[in-house]
Amino acid sequence: MSRRCELTGKGPMSGNNVSHANNKTRRRFLPNLNDVSLQSETLGRTVKLRISAAALRSVDHRGGLDAFLAKAKDDTLSDAALKIKKEIAKAQATA
Repeated sequence: MSRRCELTGKGPMSGNNVSHANNKTRRRFLPNLNDVSLQSETLGRTVKLRISAAALRSVDHRGGLDAFLAKAKDDTLSDAALKIKKEIAKAQATA
């Protein structure tokens, strides 16, 4: 399982540990990923995703999963999230 947020595309970054003696060793900064179940009002079901804590706050701020995916760019979304976005758009078009 990759360490990448399914909604924002946020992934690991690299940097340095810097000691008091100014010795530098390489390290990785991992995103704060959580397995969450989000409710889609349009589809009427829950969706399981692995997203970062910042993305979860963004989903809440925008008013839910449907609103977040409507504004999200396709190149940042994972394949699973892109599939959900297309299902929601199709359901909204027929309703």
